[in-house]
Amino acid sequence: MVVDSRRVHVYRDGGATDSPVLYWMQRDQRAEDNWALLFAREKAQERNQPLAVMFCLAAQFLGATESHYRFMLSGLAEVAETLKKLNIPFFLVKGNPSELLPRIISLNNIGCLVTDFNPLKPVIEWKETTRNGIQIPFYEVDAHNVLPCREISPKAEFSAMHLRSRINKRLSEFLVDFPALREMPESNFSHPWNWSGIQSVQAASGPSDFNGYEPGPRAATAWMNGFITGRLDGYALLRNDPTQDGQSGLSPYLHFGHIAAQRVALEVSRQEGATVSRQALLEELIVRRELADNFCHYNRQYDSTQGFHRWAKETLNVHRGDPRPFLYTFEQFRDSETHDLLWNAAQRQLVSNGKMHGFMRMYWAKKILEWTNSPEEAMEVAIGLNDAYSLDGRDPNGYAGIAWSIGGVHDRAWGERPVFGKIRYMNFAGCKRKFEVEKYIRQNFGVMMKKLQYQENN
Repeated sequence: MVVDSRRVHVYRDGGATDSPVLYWMQRDQRAEDNWALLFAREKAQERNQPLAVMFCLAAQFLGATESHYRFMLSGLAEVAETLKKLNIPFFLVKGNPSELLPRIISLNNIGCLVTDFNPLKPVIEWKETTRNGIQIPFYEVDAHNVLPCREISPKAEFSAMHLRSRINKRLSEFLVDFPALREMPESNFSHPWNWSGIQSVQAASGPSDFNGYEPGPRAATAWMNGFITGRLDGYALLRNDPTQDGQSGLSPYLHFGHIAAQRVALEVSRQEGATVSRQALLEELIVRRELADNFCHYNRQYDSTQGFHRWAKETLNVHRGDPRPFLYTFEQFRDSETHDLLWNAAQRQLVSNGKMHGFMRMYWAKKILEWTNSPEEAMEVAIGLNDAYSLDGRDPNGYAGIAWSIGGVHDRAWGERPVFGKIRYMNFAGCKRKFEVEKYIRQNFGVMMKKLQYQENN
């Protein structure tokens, strides 16, 4: 077997049939280094049947914007071109997957359905509804995580430390090279239903609206290579300084599945020297990313205060009525109109670039808690802004990061203070000790300010 069976979750079992195999691509939008696609090809080979790939374009997915859709569709056009060279047809359909898939499967006599792993609630609902509407084998393959989410832990882990110990014990089992995706035999894959093909993908795609980011697997690979050769050595030292280009910048490509985290981990692990930086990068790439998937998979309230630990809910409730020094509307947050120039600069970086520095995301979210009427409103504002403006929004990393900042998820209780209770606190003074805040503000406002006035104790 080409694909480790521990990556495979069976939604619906069934025997082999003399009918085509369909891979429902969703989260992992690439042809290379894709365990789900490799598994689908394996099933097609076993049956001596054609293989096709389908992507279902759902409207308004978790607040995604037109810019997000253009970025995604440009990447999918490249995927379609790659698959065409391997005699694997690619189809784009538009609508609700759980409504479309049963009809497509029936009309095209599909004999086996394969998809990739995604812990977000709308996708799980699509899969469960689809399972109940079909009679053929239906498999989910974890092509996103280095260590399969369901396999590495059967429950929501309390902290990174707990998941890290599990990962370190078993990393060598799963951090292996990918086999090549081999060409399929030529076939006349019939599709009487009106599917839109590669031309539709290319027509709907367009140039990137996100500064510095070009879509697609080729761009993702080039970005990875540029990071490894140019910035990996300094990663451990510079990654937490928002004024420096020290982070990997790979999260948008990992989010859209344009590159496999496992490919990045393999290439980073092969580098000589810079041991501390390699370890730091692998911690973020594997432990922290997979902790976020673990959180969303086992906690269906990941986007709500109900998903917080009991201690966090209790302490936030105790301080629910505390006076807030400032209160802002969603629109004021969106338009960077707070009293805090540092927070405004972070929000402007998000809106302008589709990406905010990781350290600033923590400060950004915690201040939203401080400047809204309730933790519930804070979650709504932070998630709304992140999903609408971040290129890597609508992702377990975003939901877990916001829950950590506002609700202490994966964290411990700290000293008690107004509004935050025992949730970890961050302020301007702490940021000023870590990096040049004036420089960060200038970088993200794009103008030199003669005088910067801050409120040191906000």
